[in-house]
Amino acid sequence: MSNILYLTASIRSDADSISRGLGQSIVDGLAAKTGASVTTRDIAAETLPFVSAERFGANLTAPADRTPEQAELAAIADALIAELQAADTIVIASPIYNFGPPASLKAWADLVARAGTTFRYTATGPEGLLTGKKAYLAIASGGTPVGSDFDFMSRWLTFFLGFLGITDVEIIAADGIMGADGEAKIAAAQEAAIALAA
Repeated sequence: MSNILYLTASIRSDADSISRGLGQSIVDGLAAKTGASVTTRDIAAETLPFVSAERFGANLTAPADRTPEQAELAAIADALIAELQAADTIVIASPIYNFGPPASLKAWADLVARAGTTFRYTATGPEGLLTGKKAYLAIASGGTPVGSDFDFMSRWLTFFLGFLGITDVEIIAADGIMGADGEAKIAAAQEAAIALAA
């Protein structure tokens, strides 16, 4: 059976978050269509740790060689990586905060980017090891147009996923929603999210 990994990064609740609403519509549609299981991780609510020198060292140490302290430090990254490896489809629901990703999403990326596990270095440059997966990005933005020169979230996240080998990425966005036609943009994005998996 296929598996969907659903990541949410908004600090708002399910009822108040536009990105969560879009992401849930995508996940519900895909799960109903394919019968896939869903693994959900609210990375905003969990307060993922930022990478420190000690955690970085633990993450790069082979599991069999880790000290008990290193094993404890690496446990969260191991779990996040295992979820990513097990998923056929990744749905990431995130707002744009101050032109970029939420800190929680950047923390997740820093934890799952592990040389030799999710990517590797070759003679011709880095190579992603998580190939054959599909990603959907459900993005909400008050004023930053998605894909614009000052959108440093969707462009970064698309590049980062490609770095890991996930190059099939589709974006559903409700952007500019603080304007006069914000409600119409949200409704259009919801329709697109629902139609995506129809």
